[in-house]
Amino acid sequence: MRVKDVMTIKVVRISPDHSVRQAAKMMLDNQVSGIPVVDDDGRLLGIISEGDLIRRTELGSEATVSLAEKAMPAEERASAYVKRSSWRVGDAMTSNLVTIDEDASLTRVAQLMQERGIKRIPVTRAGELVGIVSRADLLQAILVAKPDQTAAGDEAIQLSIAVRLAENTGLEGLDVKVTVADGMVHLWGNVETPECRRAARIVAESVRGVRGVVEHFSQPFPSG
Repeated sequence: MRVKDVMTIKVVRISPDHSVRQAAKMMLDNQVSGIPVVDDDGRLLGIISEGDLIRRTELGSEATVSLAEKAMPAEERASAYVKRSSWRVGDAMTSNLVTIDEDASLTRVAQLMQERGIKRIPVTRAGELVGIVSRADLLQAILVAKPDQTAAGDEAIQLSIAVRLAENTGLEGLDVKVTVADGMVHLWGNVETPECRRAARIVAESVRGVRGVVEHFSQPFPSG
C-alpha cells in the first residue's frame, strides 16, 4: 500500500495570517492535534501543533522559558520569543517540516514517524498539500491488510519461513533450521535467548497454513 491509499484528503488548513487563538479553536473544534499552514495557492508553509502552543506566553512566562533556552545565543532566543509570543500562526508554526510524497510506501511513513517522533506527516505533490497521513491511518491500514499469500503445502511454508528468518529479525547468523510436516512447524538451532526464540516462533506463526509451532532449540537437528 502507498500513502495515497490511506491518507486523509479532507484536511483542516489554516493561513499563516490567522491568529494563534483561531488555530487553538480549530484544533478543539475538529479534534486534531495539528493543522497544516498553507498560503493562498495551497503551498505548504508549515504546521502548527499542540507542541507549538504549550510553550505560549499565555500559559505564563515561567512555563515557557527553559534553562536551555536561556543559554541560547541572542538570535536563537529572539526567534524563540517570537514563536511563543506572536499572535500570528506564521510566527508560531513549525516550518522545518518532514513531508512525504503520495506514492511513498507505508513502510517509509512508519520509519519517518519513528525516527522523528512525530504523529502525522503532510503529503505533498509538487509542494502543494494534498493530504495528511497519521498514526491512526497506519492503524487502519493494519486492519485492512491482506493476509499472507504463501502458497499452500509444507515445502512452500518451509521456504517462506526460511526466507523470513534471514530478514531483519535478529536471528540472522543463528542457523535456525526449519522442518514442516502437515502444517506443523518444527524449529531447531542454537538459539539461547528467550527474545530470539520468541522472534523465531512469530516468524513461523505469520505464515499462512501453519497449524502450530514446536521448538527444539535445545536438541540437535535430526540427521537424514
